[in-house]
Amino acid sequence: MNDTPLSAGIGNTHKPGDNYVQSFARGLEVIRSFSAAAPQQTLSEVAARTGLTRAGARRILLTLQTLGYLESDGRLFRLTPRILDLGFAYLSSMPIWDLAEPMMEALTDRVRESCSAAVLDGLDIVYVLRVHTHKIMSTNLAVGSRLPAFWTSLGRVLLAALPEQELRARLAALPRQPFTRHTVLDDETLLARIAQAREQGWCLVDQELEEGLISVAAPLKNRAGDVVAALNISGQANRTSTEMLREQLLPELLQTAQAISRTLRTR
Repeated sequence: MNDTPLSAGIGNTHKPGDNYVQSFARGLEVIRSFSAAAPQQTLSEVAARTGLTRAGARRILLTLQTLGYLESDGRLFRLTPRILDLGFAYLSSMPIWDLAEPMMEALTDRVRESCSAAVLDGLDIVYVLRVHTHKIMSTNLAVGSRLPAFWTSLGRVLLAALPEQELRARLAALPRQPFTRHTVLDDETLLARIAQAREQGWCLVDQELEEGLISVAAPLKNRAGDVVAALNISGQANRTSTEMLREQLLPELLQTAQAISRTLRTR
């Protein structure tokens, strides 16, 4: 599954102003230009992907190389492991993940299916914690991977927590792509399914993003009752039916999500 974000900055209400540091923003764009599809790039490729001039891209690449975030063989540039420090700073600043991981591991042991936690970023969800089973899944997801929020159970749970106006604004900016024959594309049905997730407190998505992949998700809430993340169980349709997911695995998921939320409220 492609983890390239569908849209960057959707839902971000901050606009460039007098305090906006354009060179810093361009440096981040250079970092983001590297991906699974482009793990190493030439100077020209970075310039083309970011819209920078070759001279501008070169200055940023050499700065990042000096700081240890990039390495180069003289022609190709690639990220170094030091780049992980940036993401780890986010994870380590949020105690929810330390609290959630042992409970997610216990859930995975009980249900024998993979369990994930994610947050909302624009039109995407971003995985922040993954507990795998030994079963082979067709998706290759890790912490930091992105998927389109409107067609995942995690995403619909997170979208359901948005104010209506914000939800509709994101929907209006949504590129439409039929990932499978089950993918829902029309606004009315998408809004209805998100409303259903809001009302029942969980969401099940059946093969809308990938053939054979089904999942069910529930929200994680902080002390104020705000949804700060979502938790899901995913499985393969050929061995885990939607009925089994709803009747046997959903109660386990809800129990774990509520336990994590209770822990957050008492911390």
